[in-house]
Amino acid sequence: MKDGRQNKKEKAALHLQKQVLTLALAPGAALDEALLSEQYGLSRTPLREVFQRLAGEGFVNLETNRGASVSSMDVDTMRAFFQCAPMVYAAIARLATEQATPAQIATLKTIQKRFSDAVRKDAAGDMAMHNHRFHEHLGVMSASPYLKPSLGRLLIDHTRMSHRFYRTARETSRKRVHEACDQHEQMIDSISNRTPAVTVELTLQHWELSRFEIDKYVQPDPLPVDVLEAPAEGFLS
Repeated sequence: MKDGRQNKKEKAALHLQKQVLTLALAPGAALDEALLSEQYGLSRTPLREVFQRLAGEGFVNLETNRGASVSSMDVDTMRAFFQCAPMVYAAIARLATEQATPAQIATLKTIQKRFSDAVRKDAAGDMAMHNHRFHEHLGVMSASPYLKPSLGRLLIDHTRMSHRFYRTARETSRKRVHEACDQHEQMIDSISNRTPAVTVELTLQHWELSRFEIDKYVQPDPLPVDVLEAPAEGFLS
């Protein structure tokens, strides 16, 4: 019975993680305890244990007397994200290059193959998730008990914001997606060749490429020109 409940808790945690990363659960959305208890076949106590785990990983916020909600993406969070991301990504890249095993590099190549296939098919959701797994695996390769939790928290917000990057239809943005894919390949080569300085430089270039598009996540789309130029009386008629 205990094993069965533990399995249900693990499935619930993995499903909620995916729901957050794919934006099926919006940032800041309240989590309905009664509904989720029924959905996952868990009583309130084990479900709250799942929430506590996800809160520790950064997927969920827990507030006294207010229950659980999806981690927000407010101004303070975004400011911290943009400040910390390049430092953490660069440190992870260096350690991954220095410490990765051949088996781990082979796994990274497999993940990259899936990302590349998603790029070729223009499958935005798959691109976002395989990109997440690519960078998550770099964290595994770094073998750092200090940096991995920070990377995990960054990737939650990075992945949520990256959906806009991958779903764009503009030609310039599509070129950036293909450039990002090429940078992944170059990073793998650098890791295989044990050249940490090169991997760090590629990682920072990769960050700047994605940052350019991620900035748009926190900026509203412009109003259509015809609306901006419409005469004032047009809004009253």
